[in-house]
Amino acid sequence: MKKIGFKEAAPFVLLVALAIAAIFTPVLPNFDDAGKYSAADISWILVATALVFLMTPGLAFFYGGMVHRKNVISTMIKSVVAAGVVSVLWIVFGFSLAFGDSIGGLIGNPSTFLFFKDVNSGEPWSLAPTIPKSLFSLFQLMFAIITPGLVVGAVAERIRFNAYILFTVLFCILVYAPLAHWSWHPDGFLFKWGALDFAGGTVVHISAGCAALAGALVLKRRRVHLEGEEVPPANVPYVLIGTGLLWFGWFGFNAGSALAANALAVSAFATTNTAAAAAGLSWMFFDVLKGKKPSVLGFCIGAVVGLVAITPGAGFVGIPQSIFIGVVAAIISNIAVFYKSKSKLDDTLDVFPCHGLGGIVGMLLTGVFASKAVNVAGNDGLFYGNMEFFVTQLKAMAIAVTYSFVVSFLIFKFINFILPLRVSMEEEEKGLDATQHNENYVQGTLLVKNEASGILEETEA
Repeated sequence: MKKIGFKEAAPFVLLVALAIAAIFTPVLPNFDDAGKYSAADISWILVATALVFLMTPGLAFFYGGMVHRKNVISTMIKSVVAAGVVSVLWIVFGFSLAFGDSIGGLIGNPSTFLFFKDVNSGEPWSLAPTIPKSLFSLFQLMFAIITPGLVVGAVAERIRFNAYILFTVLFCILVYAPLAHWSWHPDGFLFKWGALDFAGGTVVHISAGCAALAGALVLKRRRVHLEGEEVPPANVPYVLIGTGLLWFGWFGFNAGSALAANALAVSAFATTNTAAAAAGLSWMFFDVLKGKKPSVLGFCIGAVVGLVAITPGAGFVGIPQSIFIGVVAAIISNIAVFYKSKSKLDDTLDVFPCHGLGGIVGMLLTGVFASKAVNVAGNDGLFYGNMEFFVTQLKAMAIAVTYSFVVSFLIFKFINFILPLRVSMEEEEKGLDATQHNENYVQGTLLVKNEASGILEETEA
């Protein structure tokens, strides 16, 4: 049996320590919902929370279908394992960092909701008065889960599993939680500025996209990228399934961010679907203009870009304007992917061009097309004569991009200093499914007769 060192034992020891500490957390009664909350709102946000969670396995299929077949399992588990890591972290102090008592508008006090203290029995969140705070926290948890999972696409096929786990922890504490506090806490400084991010264009997609760029730079290029080899997608139907799950789950992501079963949720639902549809067509038709054939991958990637771009403005822009947002975002990301492919940047699945730039475009176009006719709690954008609000969105976007990239770059460098961030060249050649998990993805099998024994044996298709 392999000898286990401190680095291998540390995650388990830490988890056990947290489990023991949790025993001594006082148990309080559940919230009293007699007349205080809306049953309709609770029902809708419960459904929306489940829909957002569904996006995580959807992302796993989306990414898993696009990598080399020897890295399918390792890519998919990195998206899904975030559900375990972030869920525990969120209960212990992650929710406190994002939504606890504000410390200078920069971060929440980690002791505010330590081990979910007062969350399931306390007063509702100030911006969601019709649902219990515990439900609000669980809804926000699903956003925190999927964000580090998005980064996987940029570092796929070469990052060690234990290094990714540590990255997930540090990213949630040092990048995600501060951005969530700045943007969504009433005392957060971007919130006070009047910057609008309805469902995570800044907090989720810009942060993940910039972290992906940082990770690709620190990890450097794969051998196949250096040698210019084409990596065939392992399973295009997986990509299609993943896109469907993401599209479906995104209705909870955006419409659920209304935090009530109301007209705003309906509007956000409509803008989400419209932008995704327009972006999918835009990407596919733009490929045709470049001399390519219309492809499944093209439509799927374009649709996801549209979902990303509409996220910050889903509850602030009109339904017709969401068509423009989807079309423009897809064209910009498509062009960025083309130029990235000619560069030395090895962002495996184009996370920065799609999620990073998609979030940036969405934030800026929210500054252009936001309208108080859609949401009185929002603002009128540049298209309606409000230059000041557009500048606010621009500043918020620039701050989010700079902070996310710099801190994520330092996180990757720190991890690489204390333990190997990247697999060896031999492990990369064999594939991470076998070398990191001792498991293999088999797309299909054929029965072939063994000439020596005469027995039919399975072989790779």
